[in-house]
Amino acid sequence: MHGLLKTLNVPKGLKALGLAVLVTIAAVSAPKPAFALVEIDITQGNIEPLPIALPSFSAEGGDDKLAADMTSVIAADLKRSGLFNPLDPASFIQKNMSVNSTPRFGDWRQISAQALVTGTVTKQPDGRLRAEFRLWDVFAQEQMLGQQFFTTPENWRRLAHIISDAIYERLTGEKGYFDTRIVFVDETGTKDKRVKRLAIMDQDGANVRYLTRGDDLVLTPRFSPTSQEITYMSYGGTDPSVYLLNIETGQREIVGNFPGMTFAPRFSPDGQSVVMSLQQGGNANIFKMDLRSRRTTRLTNGAAIDTSPSFSPDGRQIVFESDRGGSQQLYVMSANGGEARRISFGPGRYSTPVWSPRGDLIAFTKQHQGRFMIGVMKPDGKGERILTEGYHNEGPAWSPNGRVLVFFRDTPGANGGPQVWTVDLTGYNEQRVDTPAFASDPSWSPLIN
Repeated sequence: MHGLLKTLNVPKGLKALGLAVLVTIAAVSAPKPAFALVEIDITQGNIEPLPIALPSFSAEGGDDKLAADMTSVIAADLKRSGLFNPLDPASFIQKNMSVNSTPRFGDWRQISAQALVTGTVTKQPDGRLRAEFRLWDVFAQEQMLGQQFFTTPENWRRLAHIISDAIYERLTGEKGYFDTRIVFVDETGTKDKRVKRLAIMDQDGANVRYLTRGDDLVLTPRFSPTSQEITYMSYGGTDPSVYLLNIETGQREIVGNFPGMTFAPRFSPDGQSVVMSLQQGGNANIFKMDLRSRRTTRLTNGAAIDTSPSFSPDGRQIVFESDRGGSQQLYVMSANGGEARRISFGPGRYSTPVWSPRGDLIAFTKQHQGRFMIGVMKPDGKGERILTEGYHNEGPAWSPNGRVLVFFRDTPGANGGPQVWTVDLTGYNEQRVDTPAFASDPSWSPLIN
């Protein structure tokens, strides 16, 4: 066994979410390979995916299917990122890999693998699963990472996502985003009689569960950046209401009832307040509410429609859309209100801005000549890039590492409806996330652990 075993304290969040025990990590002391496997800036150009071999994890205790399923989830995570190319297992020369043996590196070089993952899954006498994996640099012939986890059998899929994150981070130097969830609005029924329910799923579309029954219309769910909590709007009565919902406990509390229309509530970076747009007469202005005191502060005050506010990750600024200049454009102001500066100047209309958790970009929806586009620009408005366009794209939201956007795309026709898609910052890696029915308004959670 390479490295030193360390006992870890289990975060409370992990216990609450069912990853009962995460007790050891093999802290590998092997130096970083002389030839780095990945030095990628994925914001630039089309990336050539890294060839990586993932032989099926071995199973000690007889559950070969569970071991194979875990390996498949890890391979699918890495492939969807667009940065990795899991090689076809039929090409593998070395078979029946053991996590405790050194690979025959020449066999893996022969099929052009640059990285190799080996692992094993064991059922413990107490019923828990023990999963161990190692990440190897094929050319340097060194172990890059080794980790060991214990959990309950029902959490095998989440454990696979955690392993994917560890591999992603070791090979790219950035946090992964696989151990996350996406909340969205599930839509069923005909276009004129849609039933809309809040739903949540793993980031890959698995483990869908419903958070509301569909009795009331729900819109714009948004995750807190600091916890597994969402804010959303509900139209159950005459006036819209803004709610907070704890995903784990199911506890729901009302933030407030507001006369007229309320739009797009969104959390501050510290999770202690929400910012939203409230309509009064023909105008809409932006307000901030402290969630502890329920005190509301007005941030804009003009004869315009100001909406879709989103905080910068440092909490100092807010980007929003406004028609104050005659058409929908993007503006940035202090988080305390005051003078706003316009940052969008291209042709067309800009809407639904959302600040990247990295702070370097603002994503937006753009409409021009009948096309709906998802794009990004720098906070000063420079460097605008369109990542994808189509019949009707809308509502981007960031992955917690700021490298991927989730959005929804409507399809035309009487039987058409919205679907959830993702696209990375290169614009080349665009994929649909399967959902049980039509789905809109997706929002990405922070990392669960």
